[in-house]
Parts: sequence; C-alpha cells; structure tokens
Amino acid sequence: MRVFGIDPGSERTGYGCVESDGSRHRLVACGAIVTSPRLGFPAQLLRIHQQLAALLAEHRPECVAVESVFYAANVRSALKLGHARGVAMLAAVEGGYALSEYTPAEIKRAVVGYGRAEKPQVQEMVRMLLGLAEVPTPHDAADALAVAICHVHSQGPKVVAEHLRATRSKPKSWRDMKAPVR
Repeated sequence: MRVFGIDPGSERTGYGCVESDGSRHRLVACGAIVTSPRLGFPAQLLRIHQQLAALLAEHRPECVAVESVFYAANVRSALKLGHARGVAMLAAVEGGYALSEYTPAEIKRAVVGYGRAEKPQVQEMVRMLLGLAEVPTPHDAADALAVAICHVHSQGPKVVAEHLRATRSKPKSWRDMKAPVR
C-alpha cells in the first residue's frame, strides 16, 4: 500500500510518501514545498496546489493522509493554515485519491505510542520505522511521513494485506496495462 502524507503550511508544506505491507515501511519520497511570503498569499496557495498535484501524479499513492488543524499561534495563522489544508485536500480529491485526516495526537499515538510525544520523539520513530540513517529533513517532511505511517497503522495489517492482494490481482488503471509486444 502506498500512502502520501501531507503536513500543510502556508510557507512550508511537508510531504512524504511511504510504501508498506502493514508491518514494514519503505520511504518512497519526502520533502517540503517552500513558498515565499513575497509571492502573496494567493500565489503561495497556487504553488502548494500545483506542486502537490504534480507529486501525487508522480508517486500515484492509493490514498492521501493530511494532518488536521489543531493549534495555531493566533486566528490569522489558523486561517492561513486552513487555506493551505484546503488546497492540499483539493489536490488529493482532484486526483481521485481517497483522503483521510488525522489530529496531531492521533499521529503521535500511532507512530510513538503516546499522544503527547514531543516532535523529536516522533522524528526519531519515523527514522527507525523507515530504517533511515538520519531523521528526514526538513522537519515538515518528517511530520508528513508520520502522517502517512499513522494512516497505515490505523488501517491495521490485515486491511493492508487484503488491499495488497486485491491490487496485485488487477491493474490500477488502463495506464498500468502494458500494450502487447508485437
């Protein structure tokens, strides 16, 4: 199962894609979409949307998981974060991907086992679960990977295994079918 996680932000949106069989996870891609405040807020949102749509098309996950808004320094920050989440969700829905949302506490509980874990604990568990030499950077990418891992863990190994069996037996779309060799 391939899951694309998103940690939305107006200036930096983290993304991370993992592939999992339900018990072992493998890093596919991660990074951050960085925008400049000089662009103006509408242009920042457009850039986030366009880049996420391109990344989703490139990595073709089975589903997308997004961190839900939980806390912001002030109302203005919360509104900007909400807008960034909105364009991230729009990119996923436009691409035809199933979409799930998780609170920060749900993500921490699924990855670390404790809903009030500190950010470094989550980042270290992401590193360990993916078998990486170093914690993924920037921290937004590690957070997005945690969102993706949370989704896999919330599905349970039995559901993931059933999903893998079902997708192996049929092509994902007409684009996945190879033309006969002549």
